[in-house]
Amino acid sequence: MKSILENRPELTRRVEEVAEVAGYLWQKGWAERNGGNITINITACVDDDIRRMPPISDPIPFGMTLPRLKGCYFFCKGTNRRMRDLARRPMENGSVIRILDDGASYEIVADEPVRPTSELASHLAMHEQMIASGNGYTAAIHTHPINLVAMSHNRAFLGKDTLTRLLWSMIPETRAFCPKGLGIVPYAMPSSVELARATVRELAEYDVVLWEKHGVCAVGPDVMQAFDQIDVLAKSADIYLSARAMGFEPEGMTDAQMDELKEAFGL
Repeated sequence: MKSILENRPELTRRVEEVAEVAGYLWQKGWAERNGGNITINITACVDDDIRRMPPISDPIPFGMTLPRLKGCYFFCKGTNRRMRDLARRPMENGSVIRILDDGASYEIVADEPVRPTSELASHLAMHEQMIASGNGYTAAIHTHPINLVAMSHNRAFLGKDTLTRLLWSMIPETRAFCPKGLGIVPYAMPSSVELARATVRELAEYDVVLWEKHGVCAVGPDVMQAFDQIDVLAKSADIYLSARAMGFEPEGMTDAQMDELKEAFGL
């Protein structure tokens, strides 16, 4: 069967970038079994031939109504598919979906009838928020960074911006490359509409949010930039926990030092 990627270099590039990030998530140990999800808005890459493609699935509701997504197209990791397999064979372990005119259901367009991630409601709600904000973002990642998830089990870290301040202070790059910090979403059932709505509320202020006792979600202009923000936050968590394992509480940068970074980088 002819792939939707054939003779479409920009769409191919974007799907290959998803595959590259999927490999990083697996290599870091953040994507056990089928853990984690990636979705990207590919509407800008869609031509008339794709718009005319017949669906290869029946309409499937996703549990919310998101009117701004009507007619949008997304490449999504498949449910119960492994990140390590998405990295090697993205079109066998993901699919292209089209949001229908009701803004509440989708159909699969290509390449295989692979159902999207079970967290689709959360992901699509994030994309709706990105469009509403006009920030130009097109990518959403959910993954399970070990040390950040571990820190979410300590209630002392879950106050507003408590972890942001701590992680920013561990290494200058975190303040520079994750300038909005880390939002906190209290525990909610995975795949639930409740989780989706809570995530969107936090994304009004942050580009990365921590799902208590579960994982991290990040949004960005593309999938690589979304990944980079998680990566720098996870590095800070590693530094903090390594210092604690050596038997001391790390000093961290002072507020004055972080303010200096803010001015230097125009944050």
